[in-house]
Amino acid sequence: MQNGLDLRNLLARIDRKSYPAYKDTRGAWRFPGYVLSIDHVQGDPFAAPSRLSIRVSGETAGFPPALYRLPCQRVALQDELTRRFGREAGKVSFQAGGSGHSGLVGVSRCGQEVLERTACTLNPESGEVVLRLEVGFPANGRTINARALERILFDLLPRCVESALIYRNQDAGRLKAVADLAEDQQYIRDRLPGLGLCAFVADGSVLPRASGVSDRPMAGAVPFRAPEELAVTLELPHRGKLTGMGVPKGVTLIVGGGFHGKSTLLEALERGVYNHVAGDGREYVITDGSAVKIRAEDGRSVRQSDISMFIHDLPDGRDTACFTTEDASGSTSQAANVAEAMEAGAALLLMDEDTSATNFMVRDALMQRVIRRDMEPITPFLERVRELYRIHGLSTILVAGSSGAYFHVADHIIQMDRYVPRDITARAKEAARAFPLTGEALPPAPMPGFDRRPVPSREFRSGERVKLKSLGRDGVSLNRETIDLRYVEQLADGEQSAALGYCLLYAQRHLLDGTRTLRQVVDGLEDLLDRAGLPALCEGQAAVASLARPRRQEIFACFNRYRGLGL
Repeated sequence: MQNGLDLRNLLARIDRKSYPAYKDTRGAWRFPGYVLSIDHVQGDPFAAPSRLSIRVSGETAGFPPALYRLPCQRVALQDELTRRFGREAGKVSFQAGGSGHSGLVGVSRCGQEVLERTACTLNPESGEVVLRLEVGFPANGRTINARALERILFDLLPRCVESALIYRNQDAGRLKAVADLAEDQQYIRDRLPGLGLCAFVADGSVLPRASGVSDRPMAGAVPFRAPEELAVTLELPHRGKLTGMGVPKGVTLIVGGGFHGKSTLLEALERGVYNHVAGDGREYVITDGSAVKIRAEDGRSVRQSDISMFIHDLPDGRDTACFTTEDASGSTSQAANVAEAMEAGAALLLMDEDTSATNFMVRDALMQRVIRRDMEPITPFLERVRELYRIHGLSTILVAGSSGAYFHVADHIIQMDRYVPRDITARAKEAARAFPLTGEALPPAPMPGFDRRPVPSREFRSGERVKLKSLGRDGVSLNRETIDLRYVEQLADGEQSAALGYCLLYAQRHLLDGTRTLRQVVDGLEDLLDRAGLPALCEGQAAVASLARPRRQEIFACFNRYRGLGL
């Protein structure tokens, strides 16, 4: 391996040459305390920045194993190091000047959620830290400015490494607090099933966000306070006693007037499948990790999904136990989303009346009288929600603002009153007696079939070039196919979408063979990620893409929305 002096001499030789001469810098270079790898060099100053990685040995980095003893702590520490390096890089980025991306120094931008990313990985056995970043190699026009790059590589980056990746230069108390918070959050999530809960919202949580374009907590917001009837006190490993609202398993209804905080609470529960950073306000909003937000999704592709629990006897005779369409309606898309969530192993559905298909959710008494049951192919969710929990163990939390029919089937009813939750179960049940549900109870539906066995496409054979592009949280493009993920609302970061594209590509090349079910394919991907981490999706490429790990449920969602999936 060559050292930093060799790289310095190389830069002197190529200074003021044509930009492609930067390609000679590719490779690994030993610096004092770390190894710098230049993994990919941009083709010109206006192209995507060059990709570099910094490898610091465990002995040099010196992070105590107690900080990453648990997987959740390791992910939190990696997240903290990425954020710290990003702050340091922000101080030096674009100092070089020049054309295009000249002088950019950057890493993944972390949001409020704590996600496992390729940006920073820490080996739990050796303590080695690898940080991946982007650098815009400087140029004047398309002429190399090697002196500016030399300053970045030999002055600015070493300062960032010393400040962000070496334990002795860190605030030890802050790092311990990060590890302790992660352990407390995981402790709550692990305890939920045993307590008969599907979610927990701590007293003092700040649920409203600053604005539609900012995920930070709203200043001056009303702190959350659990109603006495649903109050639960936990004894956490580090924080100690923490009281909040426990949402029991079963069917829970969230009601209240407009702008009183119903959807705000639901949105916090949606994101409660992830841990959050300190100061977010939702650090202790913890939801069952398998929870899936369900909504209508007009126009989505549905491929061989069993929606017969809700849709049956279609006028055109299509088989709803193996339903396929390239342009689903609101009701069929929402039915498919429920069935696919069950296939993905969800234990909790999250739904909002505002984003649901009305005819999928409920049929009032007058409509039932005019349009008889035998003339209606849709069985409303209202008539299956109890069955989903009683037979399949699938809980539901539903926001409702206009239909009181769900009062009859709910186990718990929470009214949001000026952002303050109140348990009104008894009062609502009493009022509901004056408005009895009509129609006979339905027999239970057969368990949906989950035997879909996707086959690979020839265009993704190993070794052939594939164009993969992330579209942020909106989706991912794979060759000529765009997978629309706009309504997969629990995707928290565009790097998760990019990872979904790589999951799909890896599965096409290695897992889809027509014999494995979709469940087995996703199992294989999760096993790969558990064993080898996100970089394994890039299959040995020197320049690992910027990825964040998606949940199992989002991997299913991506496959289900891929119109090119062979079934």
